[in-house]
Amino acid sequence: MQQDSRTRKSLLNAKVNMICYMLNLVMLFFSRKIFIDHLGADFLGLSSTVSSLLGFLNLAELGVGQAIGVVLYKPIYDKNQKEINEIISILGFLYRIIGIIILAAGIILSCFLPKIFPNTHFSWLVIYLGFYSYLISALLGYFCNYKQNLLWADQRGYEITGYFQIVGLLKTGIQMALAYYVRSFVLFFCIEITFGFVYAWVLHWRVKRVYPWLDSEIRKGRQLFRQYPTIGKYTGQLFVHKIGGFIQFEITPLIIYSYASLAIVAFYNNYSTLATQIKGFISGVLDSTGAGVGSLIAEGNREKTYEIYKKLLSVRYFIAGSLCCCIFYLSSNFIAVWLGKQYILSDVIVLLICIQTFYNITRGTNEQFANGYGLFSDVWAPFVESAIFIVVAIGLGRRYGLAGVLCGPVASLTIIVNLWKPYFLYSRGLKRPFYEYWLLFFDYVALILISYFAASHIADLSAIDGSASWINWLLQSLVFAPCMFVISFILFYAFGIGMRGFVRQLILSRQNHG
Repeated sequence: MQQDSRTRKSLLNAKVNMICYMLNLVMLFFSRKIFIDHLGADFLGLSSTVSSLLGFLNLAELGVGQAIGVVLYKPIYDKNQKEINEIISILGFLYRIIGIIILAAGIILSCFLPKIFPNTHFSWLVIYLGFYSYLISALLGYFCNYKQNLLWADQRGYEITGYFQIVGLLKTGIQMALAYYVRSFVLFFCIEITFGFVYAWVLHWRVKRVYPWLDSEIRKGRQLFRQYPTIGKYTGQLFVHKIGGFIQFEITPLIIYSYASLAIVAFYNNYSTLATQIKGFISGVLDSTGAGVGSLIAEGNREKTYEIYKKLLSVRYFIAGSLCCCIFYLSSNFIAVWLGKQYILSDVIVLLICIQTFYNITRGTNEQFANGYGLFSDVWAPFVESAIFIVVAIGLGRRYGLAGVLCGPVASLTIIVNLWKPYFLYSRGLKRPFYEYWLLFFDYVALILISYFAASHIADLSAIDGSASWINWLLQSLVFAPCMFVISFILFYAFGIGMRGFVRQLILSRQNHG
């Protein structure tokens, strides 16, 4: 019954994430058009720049929320309300400290806005109002919305996502109307602040309805913090991981700019944007099982945990492999009809982008189970990953340009994400022989490659030139993509370890709640 509940909540999370992602894409498409036409591209640039400045301050969060989520899995599974109240009290105490730090840093940063925007034609009222509107919205998450972490840990992330999307759509809709009829920068940011408070109130109301017994006391958080040393340990380890990832994220564009022309960088961004959007959509759906994994591990049944691991890994490789093959086969023709054949990059570069995207999607299952077990002690890993990336990217970038630079993230992901991380999980968490992972990995990769060659052969026989027009590209996509997914699914179901069990569990869950 518990497993059925996890499956149902995971499916609900995935469904809500998928719907909200699509709604957000549609709203983004229309809102950017209206904002650019009626408020100007410079204003959108100002808004995104101010938002990015505050993004640096969020490093102060240190990974506290993720650490608290890991600690919450066990008491949630045991329905231990006293322990949950204590942990949320600690979270409130820690988030209050973080909020004060971010507030102080934000005030100091605001003093340098004249230096950051020296030649702006916007009034300082607009700039400071924009800065503090985003700062206040961020602070509400630390002072008021911290209890939402309980919803995440309890597999109720669909509620947070749903309410956030509803409030966000209302906010953007009102901003669009005001931009169209009034064209006021001040009102744009006033709506931003107002809906920050609206969202905080909605979340507070929902948490009270779902957990009427929740009674956190921030004043006791300092004393209780000493009783839960695991929170401090996990927070320190996660902070190092965040810093390492942040360093690599910031260095990546600098290296690309150093060894490739601005034109090549623009061409690369066309492809990487497509891959990023697809990755964001798939991750939003597949990552919805994270809290369920934590609850499963808290149950303590190792054999059952490993069976679920194989199922989730199988479906993630099936989806990631099929989509990355579609990107490789179809993206250049898409670029050709969208922007022109002069913007097409070599197959080697496209392949490297696809491999990087594949690793970034498939790593999710190992990360979910590592998080569930609290395996964050490999604090050296993100720095080694960054070092491998930098050395390979610089070394090969000098000789091979963009293709050489892209070998950097592929090499670092291969060594750390696809070698070390699974080994760490198998040895410390799953307690299984590491060769079992390689059996799964080579099984899945072989099935993906066989599916690709079969689907591409069928698509090539159709003799459709996908780069000739939008109609041709759509026809080519309608031949290749279904063939890729159908052939891959058949092979994964027949030979992929874990896929049959996943499908049966999915059907059983739908029958029980259909």
